[in-house]
Amino acid sequence: MTKEDRLVIGGKSLKSRLFIGTGKLPNKLLPGVIAASGTEVVTVALRRVDFRSPQENPVAYIPENVIIMPNTSGARNAEEAVKIARLAQAAGCGNWVKIEVITDQKYLLPDNEETVKATEILAKEGFVVLPYIMPDLIIARRLEEVGAAAVMPLGAPIGSNRGLRSREFLRILVEEITTIPVIVDAGIGKPSEAAAAMEMGVDAVLVNTAVATAGDPVLMAGAFAAAVKAGREGYLAGLGPSSLYASASSPLTGFLHEVSK
Repeated sequence: MTKEDRLVIGGKSLKSRLFIGTGKLPNKLLPGVIAASGTEVVTVALRRVDFRSPQENPVAYIPENVIIMPNTSGARNAEEAVKIARLAQAAGCGNWVKIEVITDQKYLLPDNEETVKATEILAKEGFVVLPYIMPDLIIARRLEEVGAAAVMPLGAPIGSNRGLRSREFLRILVEEITTIPVIVDAGIGKPSEAAAAMEMGVDAVLVNTAVATAGDPVLMAGAFAAAVKAGREGYLAGLGPSSLYASASSPLTGFLHEVSK
């Protein structure tokens, strides 16, 4: 990628297009995972933050040059999400926030309507709001209108490692949402799936479970970093057309046994 190919969110220019979640990672692994991934944005659930005990506080393991993006995990409606975001800011976690509003306890699917409400309130208060949503074009457009800094549609149910099950809807969002970044959040389970998402033209991916549940989380974080970079470069290069039929890469004429005319 060229130096000019940066991801800009909330006025911040980022080199890395890989965000890392901390929800399932032991704190002691965070420095290694962050370094290997090259990430500049890390999500942390506020309910995991314990400023009274540095050893139990994931924020204490995150380098100062990395943006901490609290998420509103546990919020069941817009009011609760807004309260969590304000508490995180008051605790010194900055003004970036990932909005998660989940009422469905079986599949953990986000409540898009409540997410829009929370986003509008927090954007007006100066937060850099990245809402986690079902991949719905109408909702994404509404989030653009109310001031979201990006939209974060799921690839598959959170924590499932099932990949890009919502691929066609993601394609629509990439095509239609042009003023703010589209970041795939949830479901990506393999580096190859992260590369595939980037090849589609999404602006970034967020990964947690796939790294945390790997046999070697640090090595996997590096693999995802390489995959995201490769996928982005493939997208920028322009993928060649696909075909149902074979097409020889070299001429089929001029073999030694043929007589030239």
